[in-house]
Amino acid sequence: MEMVAEQPKSAFRGAEAVLNLPPTSSVSIAYHSLFGPHDDLILLELYEKLLPYVLHHRVTLRGQPDEDAVLCTMSKTYTVKFVGTSNSVLLIPPSDQLVLGGNTQDCDEKDRVKKLVAPVIKVAPGVMELVEVAPRIDRLKMLLSENPYRSDDALMSEELDEMGKNNTRFYSWSDLIDRVQASDDELRSGLQALSAVEIDGYWRIVDQNYMDGILNMLLHNLVLNDWSLNGLNEIEVVGVLQSDGFPCEIAQHCLQVYGSKTDDGVWKLDEKQTWVYAFDVSSLPSAPAERFSMLFRERPKWEWKDLQPYIRDLSAPGLSSEGLLLKYTRRTQPTPDAEPVFSAR
Repeated sequence: MEMVAEQPKSAFRGAEAVLNLPPTSSVSIAYHSLFGPHDDLILLELYEKLLPYVLHHRVTLRGQPDEDAVLCTMSKTYTVKFVGTSNSVLLIPPSDQLVLGGNTQDCDEKDRVKKLVAPVIKVAPGVMELVEVAPRIDRLKMLLSENPYRSDDALMSEELDEMGKNNTRFYSWSDLIDRVQASDDELRSGLQALSAVEIDGYWRIVDQNYMDGILNMLLHNLVLNDWSLNGLNEIEVVGVLQSDGFPCEIAQHCLQVYGSKTDDGVWKLDEKQTWVYAFDVSSLPSAPAERFSMLFRERPKWEWKDLQPYIRDLSAPGLSSEGLLLKYTRRTQPTPDAEPVFSAR
């Protein structure tokens, strides 16, 4: 590999010798004295938009020993796959990492004097490629379903702390990011979709029967105290529910699940959410194909107002909610004014 142009005085240089080559020039290469397989050196191919995240250390690799690793930014998840290359990829270390004066093959003293030589430390057979994927939220659901919060779980903080040390069925945020292959933003969205709540530092899903009980108590107090559906005072509501035996975190969680905040400390109860459905969205798979398959097994035709709550948490790279509908459903609309109906494609 020699088409040598006129070069500066003799020197063994590193990657800079290649990066700073003038147009139409070339550089000789030689085996570095430390040439070898160097399995600890891996090439990673990046999209340009990901480069700043890597350069500024804003990415993490996540996965258990028995899982394929994923790379996560704050908002996206990417699988990491090896892709072989047909051409040889030569790794040349920076000049400040070279061990000068060692023996090299195919490079005699005369070449060393006349030419600038870039020493190759490894020949890479391929690169690691990133492919954006949907977060693996099913594992989050599995972990939190191990021990849902029930009425008999109103324990003292110190008791729960002690259980957390000895019982792996309680998971903090750091436990979840270590076990669930999803970015931080996707993990937060997954927790929200599961209606999870943080209690004493551990994330829990609340048993549906327990949620039914606190919702019924909220509705009872709403009538008893003549509260407005559109103007629930958070402090007052939480105080009353606490006096009825519900922990503060669960009382606040009830407002978040069944209502929306309209002002500082004021909530509006969503009448649509006050109905308890046996077909719970948290019981559905997170993979779009499996989700739609289960939905259409439950009901062959869906109006949009009924279908939307069951697909709004779905995530698929490159597909919006409309794109998912086009891919997995068939839309019919008898008249322009009629409500569209969706069936299986």
